[in-house]
Amino acid sequence: NSTNNLKHKLVLTLLYSAGLRLSEVIHLKVKDIDLQRKTIFVREGKGGKDRLSVLSEKIISDLSIFLQDRKPTDILFPFNHKSDSGKEKPLSPRTVEKIFETTLKKSGVRKHGTPHDLRHSFATHLLETGTDIHFIQKLLGHQNLSTTTIYTKLANPKIAGVKSPL
Repeated sequence: NSTNNLKHKLVLTLLYSAGLRLSEVIHLKVKDIDLQRKTIFVREGKGGKDRLSVLSEKIISDLSIFLQDRKPTDILFPFNHKSDSGKEKPLSPRTVEKIFETTLKKSGVRKHGTPHDLRHSFATHLLETGTDIHFIQKLLGHQNLSTTTIYTKLANPKIAGVKSPL
Protein backbone atom coordinates (compact mmCIF):
# COMPACT_ATOMS: atom_id res chain seq x y z
CA ASN A 1 0.00 0.00 0.00
CA SER A 2 3.03 2.29 -0.01
CA THR A 3 2.98 2.85 -3.74
CA ASN A 4 0.25 4.23 -5.97
CA ASN A 5 1.95 3.06 -9.16
CA LEU A 6 0.07 -0.04 -10.33
CA LYS A 7 3.05 -1.52 -12.18
CA HIS A 8 5.32 -1.11 -9.15
CA LYS A 9 2.71 -2.58 -6.84
CA LEU A 10 2.23 -5.62 -9.08
CA VAL A 11 5.98 -6.24 -9.46
CA LEU A 12 6.48 -6.27 -5.68
CA THR A 13 3.32 -8.27 -5.05
CA LEU A 14 4.34 -10.98 -7.52
CA LEU A 15 7.83 -11.21 -6.02
CA TYR A 16 6.25 -12.01 -2.66
CA SER A 17 2.99 -13.77 -3.49
CA ALA A 18 4.50 -16.17 -6.05
CA GLY A 19 8.01 -16.46 -4.63
CA LEU A 20 9.58 -15.23 -7.85
CA ARG A 21 13.19 -14.27 -8.36
CA LEU A 22 13.83 -10.72 -9.55
CA SER A 23 15.08 -12.02 -12.92
CA GLU A 24 11.91 -14.10 -13.29
CA VAL A 25 9.45 -11.30 -12.61
CA ILE A 26 11.07 -8.91 -15.09
CA HIS A 27 11.01 -11.52 -17.87
CA LEU A 28 7.38 -12.58 -17.46
CA LYS A 29 5.17 -12.23 -20.51
CA VAL A 30 1.45 -11.59 -20.56
CA LYS A 31 0.86 -15.18 -21.75
CA ASP A 32 2.59 -16.51 -18.60
CA ILE A 33 -0.27 -15.27 -16.42
CA ASP A 34 -3.34 -17.52 -16.21
CA LEU A 35 -6.03 -15.57 -14.35
CA GLN A 36 -8.56 -18.42 -14.49
CA ARG A 37 -6.27 -21.12 -13.12
CA LYS A 38 -4.51 -18.65 -10.82
CA THR A 39 -1.07 -19.74 -11.99
CA ILE A 40 2.11 -18.16 -13.28
CA PHE A 41 4.30 -20.01 -15.76
CA VAL A 42 7.95 -19.22 -15.10
CA ARG A 43 9.97 -19.80 -18.27
CA GLU A 44 13.62 -20.64 -17.99
CA GLY A 45 14.05 -19.82 -14.32
CA LYS A 46 17.37 -20.41 -12.63
CA GLY A 47 19.10 -23.36 -14.26
CA GLY A 48 16.99 -22.89 -17.40
CA LYS A 49 14.04 -24.72 -15.84
CA ASP A 50 10.35 -23.99 -16.35
CA ARG A 51 7.90 -24.22 -13.46
CA LEU A 52 4.47 -23.16 -12.27
CA SER A 53 3.82 -20.91 -9.33
CA VAL A 54 0.69 -19.62 -7.68
CA LEU A 55 -1.17 -16.41 -8.51
CA SER A 56 -2.83 -14.75 -5.56
CA GLU A 57 -6.53 -14.15 -5.94
CA LYS A 58 -6.02 -10.75 -4.26
CA ILE A 59 -4.19 -9.30 -7.28
CA ILE A 60 -6.31 -10.70 -10.09
CA SER A 61 -8.43 -7.54 -10.29
CA ASP A 62 -5.36 -5.26 -10.51
CA LEU A 63 -3.70 -7.61 -13.00
CA SER A 64 -6.82 -7.65 -15.17
CA ILE A 65 -6.74 -3.86 -15.36
CA PHE A 66 -3.00 -3.85 -16.04
CA LEU A 67 -3.31 -6.46 -18.81
CA GLN A 68 -5.99 -4.61 -20.79
CA ASP A 69 -5.00 -4.05 -24.44
CA ARG A 70 -1.83 -6.10 -24.05
CA LYS A 71 -0.82 -8.88 -26.45
CA PRO A 72 0.12 -12.35 -25.11
CA THR A 73 3.69 -11.95 -26.34
CA ASP A 74 4.17 -8.58 -24.61
CA ILE A 75 6.54 -8.31 -21.68
CA LEU A 76 4.39 -8.08 -18.54
CA PHE A 77 6.44 -5.26 -16.99
CA PRO A 78 8.04 -3.27 -19.79
CA PHE A 79 10.48 -0.46 -19.29
CA ASN A 80 8.70 2.78 -20.23
CA HIS A 81 10.94 3.39 -23.24
CA LYS A 82 11.36 1.06 -26.20
CA SER A 83 14.76 0.04 -27.52
CA ASP A 84 16.22 1.59 -30.66
CA SER A 85 14.68 -1.28 -32.65
CA GLY A 86 11.23 -0.40 -31.28
CA LYS A 87 10.97 -3.55 -29.16
CA GLU A 88 9.80 -3.47 -25.57
CA LYS A 89 12.51 -3.90 -22.99
CA PRO A 90 11.87 -5.41 -19.57
CA LEU A 91 12.47 -3.43 -16.42
CA SER A 92 16.09 -3.63 -15.33
CA PRO A 93 16.97 -5.42 -12.09
CA ARG A 94 18.25 -2.11 -10.71
CA THR A 95 14.90 -0.45 -11.42
CA VAL A 96 13.10 -3.14 -9.41
CA GLU A 97 15.62 -2.72 -6.58
CA LYS A 98 14.93 1.03 -6.55
CA ILE A 99 11.16 0.43 -6.59
CA PHE A 100 11.60 -1.86 -3.58
CA GLU A 101 13.86 0.58 -1.71
CA THR A 102 11.50 3.52 -2.30
CA THR A 103 8.42 1.54 -1.29
CA LEU A 104 10.14 0.13 1.80
CA LYS A 105 11.14 3.65 2.88
CA LYS A 106 7.61 5.02 2.28
CA SER A 107 6.12 2.16 4.31
CA GLY A 108 8.03 3.24 7.40
CA VAL A 109 9.93 -0.04 7.70
CA ARG A 110 13.40 0.82 8.94
CA LYS A 111 14.97 -2.57 8.27
CA HIS A 112 17.25 -3.01 5.26
CA GLY A 113 15.87 -5.38 2.66
CA THR A 114 16.14 -6.48 -0.94
CA PRO A 115 13.59 -7.79 -3.43
CA HIS A 116 14.96 -11.30 -2.79
CA ASP A 117 13.78 -11.03 0.82
CA LEU A 118 10.23 -11.19 -0.52
CA ARG A 119 11.00 -14.66 -1.93
CA HIS A 120 12.35 -15.74 1.45
CA SER A 121 9.21 -14.39 3.11
CA PHE A 122 7.02 -16.32 0.66
CA ALA A 123 8.73 -19.60 1.63
CA THR A 124 8.78 -18.80 5.33
CA HIS A 125 5.13 -17.79 5.51
CA LEU A 126 4.01 -20.87 3.55
CA LEU A 127 5.93 -23.13 5.93
CA GLU A 128 4.51 -21.33 8.97
CA THR A 129 0.98 -21.87 7.70
CA GLY A 130 1.54 -25.60 7.30
CA THR A 131 2.42 -25.97 3.61
CA ASP A 132 4.49 -29.08 2.98
CA ILE A 133 8.15 -28.20 2.42
CA HIS A 134 8.30 -30.41 -0.69
CA PHE A 135 5.50 -28.35 -2.25
CA ILE A 136 7.37 -25.15 -1.35
CA GLN A 137 10.46 -26.66 -3.01
CA LYS A 138 8.53 -27.12 -6.27
CA LEU A 139 7.05 -23.61 -6.16
CA LEU A 140 10.51 -22.09 -5.66
CA GLY A 141 12.03 -24.25 -8.40
CA HIS A 142 14.67 -25.82 -6.18
CA GLN A 143 16.24 -29.08 -7.24
CA ASN A 144 17.49 -29.93 -3.76
CA LEU A 145 15.40 -29.78 -0.60
CA SER A 146 18.43 -28.48 1.32
CA THR A 147 18.21 -25.23 -0.68
CA THR A 148 14.58 -24.81 0.35
CA THR A 149 15.39 -25.36 4.02
CA ILE A 150 17.89 -22.48 3.85
CA TYR A 151 15.07 -20.22 2.63
CA THR A 152 12.86 -21.27 5.48
CA LYS A 153 15.47 -21.06 8.26
CA LEU A 154 13.57 -18.26 9.95
CA ALA A 155 10.34 -20.21 10.02
CA ASN A 156 9.19 -21.73 13.23
CA PRO A 157 5.78 -23.26 12.58
CA LYS A 158 5.37 -24.37 16.20
CA ILE A 159 5.85 -20.86 17.59
CA ALA A 160 3.61 -19.33 14.91
CA GLY A 161 0.62 -21.15 16.40
CA VAL A 162 1.36 -20.14 19.98
CA LYS A 163 -0.58 -17.16 21.37
CA SER A 164 0.81 -15.01 24.14
CA PRO A 165 -1.19 -15.31 27.37
CA LEU A 166 -1.25 -11.49 27.60
